[in-house]
Amino acid sequence: MTAPHRLGSFERAGCTLSYEVHGGGARTVVYLHGLLLDAAVNRRLARDLAAEGNRVVLLDLPGHGASDKPRQAAAHRMDAYARLVVDLLDHLDVARAVVGGMSLGADVSLLVAANAPERVAGMVLEMPVLEQATPYAAMLFTPLLAATHYAAPALRLVSNLARRLPRSRLGLVDQVFGAVTLDPDDVVAVLHGILVGPVAPTIEERARIHVPALVIGHRADWLHPFGDAGRLARQLPSAQLVEAHSILELRVRPARLTAEIAAFLDRVWAGEARARRAV
Repeated sequence: MTAPHRLGSFERAGCTLSYEVHGGGARTVVYLHGLLLDAAVNRRLARDLAAEGNRVVLLDLPGHGASDKPRQAAAHRMDAYARLVVDLLDHLDVARAVVGGMSLGADVSLLVAANAPERVAGMVLEMPVLEQATPYAAMLFTPLLAATHYAAPALRLVSNLARRLPRSRLGLVDQVFGAVTLDPDDVVAVLHGILVGPVAPTIEERARIHVPALVIGHRADWLHPFGDAGRLARQLPSAQLVEAHSILELRVRPARLTAEIAAFLDRVWAGEARARRAV
């Protein structure tokens, strides 16, 4: 029987951040959710990786899940999110960890590695949103931001009604349902912050990220184009590219990709052990 995960929290700049810990030991992996989702979307992956000897920490970023939801756009810049991941490592007293995540979480992980390389042992980058996706992201998020702002009263009524409905206990369904329950002002703050801040390190900065990286992409999504994943794998000096069959594979038929991630983590930790012995 799978052991239950443990809940934790810490505070930075007046904002309380919630996280879950799956498994134990020194092999720490921080895995981040996508935009307007939360830790629940990665729980199955966390449990599976914990069963392979990893301690997997799922952080709810500000504005998401059980964490506080500040209304200031600056709190939701991706570089601000990246600093909070480092703060989480400090809170957990972890010197180096593997960082990763899906979509938004992948881009934040790249910023963590670019800005605090000494804290990152490796990266798992699932469906990064980079240059090829930028026009589609702008076409999607800018109208969504405007619509959410100007239709806030009606959307707030919908979100209030949605909170009263029982959850389905189906992870992906609940994640979409959970996004509907967010207050429109919280959604506006998150989208505003993401649109005004940096999305990812520059190409030159990526070339200086020398930690091992596993990049996961797929071919059926304009917002997460396989071209972005492929180029990122070529830009990072120590990256491996794995093609997913679909955007949902790791959530609904996870065995193949989970095995790829677990094997990658084993290689990262073996490299970390060799580096410690060489000192």
